[in-house]
Amino acid sequence: MKTLLITRPLPEEVVQSAQVHFDVTVREETTPLTDQELRDSLRNFDAVLPTLRDMYSAEVFADVKKPRAKILANFGVGYNHIDVAAAQAAGLAVTNTPGAVTDATADTALTLMLMSCRRAGEGERMVRAGVWDGWHPTQFLGLHMSGKTVGVVGMGRIGQAIAQRCHFGFGMVVKYFNRSEKTLNFPADRVESLDDLAGQVDVLVAAVPGGAETEHLMNKQVFDAMQPHAHFINISRGEVVDEAALIEALQNKDIGGAGLDVYEFEPEVPEALRALDNAVLLPHLGTAALEVRVDMGLMAVRNLLAHLQGDDLPNRV
Repeated sequence: MKTLLITRPLPEEVVQSAQVHFDVTVREETTPLTDQELRDSLRNFDAVLPTLRDMYSAEVFADVKKPRAKILANFGVGYNHIDVAAAQAAGLAVTNTPGAVTDATADTALTLMLMSCRRAGEGERMVRAGVWDGWHPTQFLGLHMSGKTVGVVGMGRIGQAIAQRCHFGFGMVVKYFNRSEKTLNFPADRVESLDDLAGQVDVLVAAVPGGAETEHLMNKQVFDAMQPHAHFINISRGEVVDEAALIEALQNKDIGGAGLDVYEFEPEVPEALRALDNAVLLPHLGTAALEVRVDMGLMAVRNLLAHLQGDDLPNRV
């Protein structure tokens, strides 16, 4: 029986599904693989099911000249922690789990939008601190989201799911920035320039993949272009945002607020960001629902099984 390393604890249903077909080792630590563990995983197992921040760089593959492993079945849609070209050159297939994460991530985006616009984090902290002295007409006046304009940066599966919720759920005008025009089942206007989009919307949402092409896509120029009342939301990858520029914009109140689920140097979150009342900060909750994580895991197992049987991989990247 082929051996499989699962690099983090996963829901039991996923592990049991994998055990039907593989001799499974589950690494019990919740932290990313160390440099040595990365190399050992390629040497000692036939297949690996890695996830976010398991950094399979070109250097890792260069150090393992003849890897035993033949597939990395990534748990997650984002795979910028894997050098896919280096993996393929070393003889490994790489897969991911698109689709399974779409609705959950979009829901998290809407959670952040509402929390930021309606200042929910500030209000909750006041109540927990025991200093709320009761309702009054001008307390915590935020931005009414219904009927406003949302700008979605990246109109892939997740971007479309966010835009759909905004249009049908909140009656929002949808504008977007994307490399190509999209055919959608709701009205949406494509804006050619990211800076132009930033200046036209009440809420700007980053929903692009991570990687070199999008690193610091959301930068000082974009934040300077935003309207003073507008809110910025990131549910994509932390490195998409120039975090120092965002902190400066929030400190100076150049924008109305921000809602973040991911961070540039995750899990490190700068004290300057944590100190800001106009920032809503979540601990990467994007897909944190049991049924979603089970679906993701089972999709990864289907990729592994297809590889084992010599079939076409459902989600090859």
